[in-house]
Amino acid sequence: MEFFRIKKDIPFMRHALIFNVVSALTFVAAVFFLVTRGLHLSVEFKGGTVMELKYPAAANQEKIRTDLIALGYEQPEVSSFGTAQEVMLRLPIIESVTGSTGSQKVFAALCKSEGGAVTRVDTVVKGQSVAKDVCHSAAGADVLSLQKVEFVGPQVGDELAHNGVSALLMVVLFVVIYLAIRFEWKYAVSAIIANLHDVVIILGFFAFFQWEFSLAVLAGVLAVLGYSVNESVVIFDRIRENFRKQRKASVEEVIDNAITSTISRTIITHGCTQMMVLSMLLFGGATLHYFAVALTIGILFGIYSSVFVAAAIAMWLGVKREDLIKPIKEKDETDGAVV
Repeated sequence: MEFFRIKKDIPFMRHALIFNVVSALTFVAAVFFLVTRGLHLSVEFKGGTVMELKYPAAANQEKIRTDLIALGYEQPEVSSFGTAQEVMLRLPIIESVTGSTGSQKVFAALCKSEGGAVTRVDTVVKGQSVAKDVCHSAAGADVLSLQKVEFVGPQVGDELAHNGVSALLMVVLFVVIYLAIRFEWKYAVSAIIANLHDVVIILGFFAFFQWEFSLAVLAGVLAVLGYSVNESVVIFDRIRENFRKQRKASVEEVIDNAITSTISRTIITHGCTQMMVLSMLLFGGATLHYFAVALTIGILFGIYSSVFVAAAIAMWLGVKREDLIKPIKEKDETDGAVV
């Protein structure tokens, strides 16, 4: 399916050096911000408390966030999940609060803010008696209920960070192996450099703006890595096809034709994907916000890297027709006969 067809090839490779210089500067800037500012890691990575609360009516998240800041939490994460009445709190570790004391203080402060008082009642959970804090108004009505509390220690956070890095490295390794088998090592090297370029730039954005880096964002980064590989594979497939058809064309002309002929497909694919991601960004709430931001950055830079980085690096590595198409052996006139 094509929306349009460009009759004359666009000379992408003629300007490849300029675009790759821009790409290199962007990459260096991303690395600089990662080193100097670092990532603003979420509770999952650096430890903290996760609380799930339920209000009788739609929760005022700004009011909750203000109350938490007053307790000493500099950057509390408040987001709704399920319904507008259900709220999830992600609270970092602070020195003045340890263990379960933090969740009790937070619940008491939020209860008081709603005009209620905390009482402890015994409830039966799976056949066992469990003490639970509840918040009632003076009239005895439920003002706030604590659904769930989880404490993530620093050791768990370190383990998650280690597993996240391991997952990223495993994806990179298997992508290189896949491309080397399907195409040739020059394509594998150029594609993985381009895709890592996308990943580092995403991380650079999160480091510069100090956006929260959570497990959802890590999932988005891994998704971008696979998504960018798909775009590179499409272009590499067209390059291999052109090598068979355009016998007299130069490598630069073959690559230009491959990129130009796939532009319509690129616009359709990335446009539809971006529409879905934008819907998550605009209507997905705080839970999906940074996940959608990571995907948006990745999609935009994925198009750029597949065209101006992966293809250009493959050209500079000296890719040629013989790398993908085995030369046809001329038939021996003697047909193997020996005189």
